[in-house]
Amino acid sequence: MAERAADGGGRGTAGGGEDTAEVLVIGAGLSGVAAAIALRRAGITDVAVLEKSAEIGGTWRDNTYPGCGCDVPALLYEYSFAPHAWDRCFADRRDILDYLRATAATHGVDKAVQHGVEVLEARWDAGSHRWRLRTTAGARTTRAVIVATGLWHRLRHPRIPGLDAFPGPVFHSARWDHEADLTGRRIAVVGTGASAVQFLPELQPAAGHIDVFQSTPHWVLPRPGYALPPALHRHAVLRRALRGQQYWTQEAVGVLLRHPRLLRPLEAAARLHLHRSVPDPALRRMLTPGYRIGGRRLIASDTYYPALTRPNVRLHPTRVTAVEGRDVIGADGTRARADAVILATGYQVGDLPLAHRLYGTDGIALARTWARDRRAYLGTSVSGYPNLFLLTGPNLLSGITSVPMAVEAQLRYVTSALTRLRTGGYTALDIRPDVQEAHCAAVHAALQSTVYNTAGCSSYYFGLPGVNTFCWPWSTGRLVKRLRAFAPDAYTWSTAPEAADRAVTGPKPAAEAEAEAEAEHCSKSPGRTYPGPM
Repeated sequence: MAERAADGGGRGTAGGGEDTAEVLVIGAGLSGVAAAIALRRAGITDVAVLEKSAEIGGTWRDNTYPGCGCDVPALLYEYSFAPHAWDRCFADRRDILDYLRATAATHGVDKAVQHGVEVLEARWDAGSHRWRLRTTAGARTTRAVIVATGLWHRLRHPRIPGLDAFPGPVFHSARWDHEADLTGRRIAVVGTGASAVQFLPELQPAAGHIDVFQSTPHWVLPRPGYALPPALHRHAVLRRALRGQQYWTQEAVGVLLRHPRLLRPLEAAARLHLHRSVPDPALRRMLTPGYRIGGRRLIASDTYYPALTRPNVRLHPTRVTAVEGRDVIGADGTRARADAVILATGYQVGDLPLAHRLYGTDGIALARTWARDRRAYLGTSVSGYPNLFLLTGPNLLSGITSVPMAVEAQLRYVTSALTRLRTGGYTALDIRPDVQEAHCAAVHAALQSTVYNTAGCSSYYFGLPGVNTFCWPWSTGRLVKRLRAFAPDAYTWSTAPEAADRAVTGPKPAAEAEAEAEAEHCSKSPGRTYPGPM
């Protein structure tokens, strides 16, 4: 596979008029930017990044609601190669977006991004060992595809009879309508997830009245909002120490989530936070979850509970079942008159946006392959889809994982695979079905004892009925360690039939040993951690 300079965004032209690249990255959010940088640092410069929007940024570009910010400490929400002088413990949306754009510009990624290009279909060509893409900007071909479309992409819109006929503004929190004047108006908020926790305290002071419809209460922990002094970033030792303390705090929480019998102190802290923030016993009862902490996404806020106690806010512990004119109606018969409706109903996190458009070796769409179970090896490779790599794929994250940390670990794995593909004279690699099956069996066996699976509630962790498709059941350290060691024998390596009719498969015993080791880890030490933050 020849290497070409990519100062034109990695674009070349095949004989048939198709744009070509050695690697195509789909998406220019946090993962896509990291992918383009990692590839260049690995010496793979013939790279193009396809982004359907006009700007980079992903979820931080799309979410513009008041109060939008990250619930992972800022020092853990950055690339290891691009430390940033954050001014607060938790960064807001604008700071993160500026950071992503500045990092992309510093590393020349902005020049590799082709904006306004949406992938309509991608098919594996078994004859040439290339992916052939159909896009809104024409045909493309590439040796490898990295899917970096992210998890928080497809909006979850509830089907509420009568909502379409509501006479006022109706919008999802992830598509905030900044033209809608909400000052002094009656607002109905449907849902109480992470976005509602952030925007409700911002809306409350200026709103006339807010009716909040809550189908399921969340556990809410205190959120430290301390400032980070500029001097911290001038002293690497101090910065590293604080980052390490934050990392190990997250990992300590992870230990509790993997061993539910240890969760009582964390639940007590959340109950104490609720008791101190909400004086009204009746309101406290409405806000007290009936499931174990960690069964849903962990939320931290010091402003959400106080906002719910204000006289112009009313909580309704019921889901919305209908809208009649300006009346929003709950399952318990509650009726709330509204001038505007805001849907804080989150995302279809388990659905890969491109799954219906990716066709593998058998011509079947990935969505169909995943119809009963979304399986992937280390959340990265899917058997039957050669040279395709998923970032933040199935069962890769958890309730405490830093996405940049996980993505960087994945990209070290992916660049190792692509480097071997180039230097070994091969044109395709495909994860072996038995290796994928053994890995997924170990993951799901380990999940059975975690709070992610035993909390007694529904959540986006379960992308399919009864199947946790989101969570990694072990420590972040173990995830990084697994992704650090690329295992060539776990894959089938081959060259295109038109070049040579041969297929090389790595030694089976080593892959079997890896699967056995995974199962042994699952049964003996699922909670083991490895020292040191990235």
